[in-house]
Amino acid sequence: MKEEGLITVKGRGNRRGGVTGLEKWSSKWAFILAAVGSAVGIGNIWRFPSVVGQNGGGAYLLPFLLAVFAFAIPLMILELSVGRRIKLDVVSAFGSIKCKFRAFGWLICLVLFLLLSYYLVITGWTLAFAFFSLIGAEMTFSSFVSSYQPVVFFVICALITGSVVSLGVKKGIERITSILVPFSMIILVVMVVYCATLSGFADGLDYLFTPDPSVLGDPGLWSAAFGQAFFSLSVGMGVMLTYGMYLGREVSVPRSCLAITLADVSVALMAGLVIFPLVFTFGLQPAMGAELAFTVLPQAFDLIPLGQALAVAFFLLLFFAALTSAISMLEVNVTTIMKETSMTRERTSLFLTAGTLVVGIFPCLSYTGAGLQLFGGRILDLMDNTVGTLGLPITAIIISLVFSWCIEKRELAAEIPGRWFPVVLFTTRYLAPGILVMVTVISILQFLL
Repeated sequence: MKEEGLITVKGRGNRRGGVTGLEKWSSKWAFILAAVGSAVGIGNIWRFPSVVGQNGGGAYLLPFLLAVFAFAIPLMILELSVGRRIKLDVVSAFGSIKCKFRAFGWLICLVLFLLLSYYLVITGWTLAFAFFSLIGAEMTFSSFVSSYQPVVFFVICALITGSVVSLGVKKGIERITSILVPFSMIILVVMVVYCATLSGFADGLDYLFTPDPSVLGDPGLWSAAFGQAFFSLSVGMGVMLTYGMYLGREVSVPRSCLAITLADVSVALMAGLVIFPLVFTFGLQPAMGAELAFTVLPQAFDLIPLGQALAVAFFLLLFFAALTSAISMLEVNVTTIMKETSMTRERTSLFLTAGTLVVGIFPCLSYTGAGLQLFGGRILDLMDNTVGTLGLPITAIIISLVFSWCIEKRELAAEIPGRWFPVVLFTTRYLAPGILVMVTVISILQFLL
């Protein structure tokens, strides 16, 4: 019996949903590459090493890996399974459970839209520094953000993202990720091999993999690790629910999730094996944070053999990772607006890209000569501290609770294999929401204090 697009909600009858003429991934590996492209972003290559550096080195890996494998994977399985089962956009998926729940779907779309608007600003920075490195131009981050060049690169990245999504799943998302993801992996492996020849490689290896148990009692460490794990894997954002719409029934969701997670974690660890050897080779501080990528590492690249080539590779890697993640964020809103308005994909992509440019210009200008501020701080930083730090855990809590509690068990069991089903259900009903609530509370306290 064919059950696609049919869902049973607790206390209600069957609700026929689904999208006619829906595109599908051409193969299992096309889907995995697209999902890896969504998961592997700036958070893995830039943010992960900086957060490790700010949280005691190897000690950070223990809560991070626990968060990834015990909590994030079950939520990813739930999202993909629900997406494949009901084949609806985010807003319609919530609406199929209860009409008033559509507001949750719109909230998720809003959070992703705002996140994308400033994420593309940072994506522009990566493209700019890849370009400067390629032509051999001397450019510091301070001089870059003192000019209006960030606006140009932000616009370019927004237009590229919109253009790819407008082409659809197979011709756009699948095609670009099938090229950029393997190419990014090759770049990263080559950089790790090169950095293994540096004098600081052994110290970097020791810093990354030797835990300091004394810092494990810090709740901020656990909060950072769990926040990074969920953000890094693109779970709880509606992305995996949307990508699940295009997933064929022949694909094993749990196995795919494991493959995606292993790729995501491997990229993060390899990024550490690139950045920390450079840090220790040149006597830098591993806890410098976000400025490490754009301020300090370019100086290090200038001092080593083949430094220009390494700089080009590093910033191209950052750009490719950021671009594939941005594409997945835009796709969530494009599928939703298409369903709600019946506009074509091309017109919807154009409309949302224009909206992103309008909203994103404000965080973009906060890192230009204009120095645009709100409440005494840069708008981009303010958006990251609210939308990024607080908004994403909230959307993950909503997705976890609504879809684990409000859909009949037999509907979920039909998508999730027997041995996985009780683990996924228990984790997404109780453990993941509880952890995410604690992460959110800790983040709020740290922000206020």
